[in-house]
Amino acid sequence: MTTSAPMWIVLRGIAGAGAAVMFVAAASTVLSEVSHRSRHLIGWAYGGVGAGIVLSGATVLLVTFIGDWQAAWIAATALAALLSVLGWNLVNTATASPAAPDNASRVNRPHRWFVPLVLAYFLEGVGYIIAGTFLVAAVTSAVPGPLGKATWIVVGLAAIPSCVLWAWLSGKASHPTLLAVALGLQAVGIVLAALDVGAAGTIVAAVLFGGTFMGVTTLALDAGRHLQVPTAVAVLSAVYAVGQAIGPVAVAPLLTDGFHTALLAAGGIVTLSAIGALMLRIRFPHSRRVATSPDPELQLTASR
Repeated sequence: MTTSAPMWIVLRGIAGAGAAVMFVAAASTVLSEVSHRSRHLIGWAYGGVGAGIVLSGATVLLVTFIGDWQAAWIAATALAALLSVLGWNLVNTATASPAAPDNASRVNRPHRWFVPLVLAYFLEGVGYIIAGTFLVAAVTSAVPGPLGKATWIVVGLAAIPSCVLWAWLSGKASHPTLLAVALGLQAVGIVLAALDVGAAGTIVAAVLFGGTFMGVTTLALDAGRHLQVPTAVAVLSAVYAVGQAIGPVAVAPLLTDGFHTALLAAGGIVTLSAIGALMLRIRFPHSRRVATSPDPELQLTASR
């Protein structure tokens, strides 16, 4: 409804605050009410972000054939309103988190691992948002046509099942190991997007990026919960948001010659995050309680 830059800043600030509240509330509910029933449900819940990317990307792509950028924003508003109605049905349905058994293992000095987890997740926020901001534009300039415009849809399609996969793998291996692997794959995907690798390479880059960014979120938030830090979701989400605010501004001077240098920088930042995740693995308290089936019965296991 407006082309005023100051008004855009205000509106995006309001939208960002709303998105942050929604994400923290949803993530907290998933970790406290769903994870003890079956781990794959965590993946499906976070996979909703990928489904939203597909839905919004497809909508905007279709709108471009019949309208302008303002029509795209109006269509996005309609989608948000519809999802708000669906989300309202979840109000007051959550119950208090089940109390941990008296003999549940406790993590001593969780800050010893939580601090490097926060730093790694912050760097992921910086690197992810740079790629998320410029990936489609970079691909569109390198691969003109429908494929370039549909890149974000491919990212969303890859994100939907990826969260289920990473949630399942978290019962097989430690969080730091999986975080390092996911971040490493994401870095490869971002670097591929920065190179002229053709249509096939572009699809691989989109799949690697989409298949890891929500997996990283799933693993990082679950790792914070595993470390028994009460405010883990809020703190991790906050530093991630700070990283998202810093990322595009930090690489702005690199955009004079296109998007390639900025994407390469993003790949390097995510690589640093992966290294931080590997360092987090040192003497990480792997033993934890996990749900092995939808039955709430718990058993003590040790992650490899």
